[in-house]
Amino acid sequence: MTKIKNVALIGLGAIGGFVAPRVQKTLGNEHFYLIANGERKQRLESQGMIVNGEQYYFQVKDSNNKEEADLIIFAVKFTALEQALEDVRSHVGKHTIFMALLNGVESEEVIQKAYPDQKVLYSVIRVPALHSGNQVTYPPEKGRISFGEAENDILSKDVQGVKDLFDVCKIPYEIPKDMIRNMWFKFMTNVSENQSSAILRAPYGIWKISKEANHLREEAAKEVIAVAQKKGINLTIEDLEDHKEYLLELPFEGKPSTCQDIEAGRKTEVDMFAGSVIKMGQELGVPTPYNQMFYDCIKSLESWNEVLREKQKLPLEL
Repeated sequence: MTKIKNVALIGLGAIGGFVAPRVQKTLGNEHFYLIANGERKQRLESQGMIVNGEQYYFQVKDSNNKEEADLIIFAVKFTALEQALEDVRSHVGKHTIFMALLNGVESEEVIQKAYPDQKVLYSVIRVPALHSGNQVTYPPEKGRISFGEAENDILSKDVQGVKDLFDVCKIPYEIPKDMIRNMWFKFMTNVSENQSSAILRAPYGIWKISKEANHLREEAAKEVIAVAQKKGINLTIEDLEDHKEYLLELPFEGKPSTCQDIEAGRKTEVDMFAGSVIKMGQELGVPTPYNQMFYDCIKSLESWNEVLREKQKLPLEL
């Protein structure tokens, strides 16, 4: 069995804010740390992170540090993954496990290509978190990480090791039997909810009051379902229907990450969302008009944010 003693996390945003406090409280700064460089390292050390009103300060190590972690958790945006893969290099040992709590269905493949000898577990997270400055808020009763191998009828030693860690740290999780299907379900919800919310500049509550907003969300989701089915993944319209109940439980004023990114003037993950759907659709002969429309709208909003940022001389946030 894999015993995880030392854990590192890169990317202390909304997702990192869900994980880091729980791991720190259990392992302490002796066995848990953040990976960051330069100004970001200084900012994390001086400001820490406020999660649901509670202040946290974490040990922060840069990419020159030679300490090896048993588990490295990536919680960066997909746009920052390439740099993060370099930043963690000196923290990788022979038996280091990687877990990427990123949106999309491509991050594991990207990580495995960069580190072909390491174990990369599939993983996704569902949590309606808001991130502003050094503050993260989310409903305490919400949030769950799904992880595992592609199939989990029998747990591998690495999956069991992460399970034991999450049990001790009281991190909510599930280990689906079919992890690939689970990831594509999350991808469907991200593509449809993140992007429609961003172009409408509207919170989760929009889907409780507007049939038109739901039409946009559902049509984009159907394109993901069509692509998934072409790939032999058992994602169905029934999954989309069943998801309606989850949407009704989300905080009315909460916002998906892409909407938060647009409002904050940050780069979004539209290339990983609509961009990936469009690309796969072209390869498989699946029409993706709604995702093409989302892509064009969000790229337009990003361009406008660049103009505003230049006028105000604001730094680019990742």
